[in-house]
Amino acid sequence: MDDTTPAAAELLQRAAGVIAAKHRGDLAGAEELLAAFPGEQARTLGFYLLADLALGLVRASSGQSMDDLVRELSLLVAATSGQPPAEGS
Repeated sequence: MDDTTPAAAELLQRAAGVIAAKHRGDLAGAEELLAAFPGEQARTLGFYLLADLALGLVRASSGQSMDDLVRELSLLVAATSGQPPAEGS
């Protein structure tokens, strides 16, 4: 994520704001921030960049490889959703 442009950083920050608003119970604020994205592609990019940054932070602090971290995340999601993990996870 070293080559993040100011525009991409703004999308990332907006995505983080959506998550923060939701967690503090401000659902209207989260909806407002979601609506402020210029389009679906920008929203997707913002949340992708946020996920990439968050996983990188967890990887750095845990010492796990990204593959191991994503595998663990996939297993956790599968366990909480009652679904088997995706093939190859």
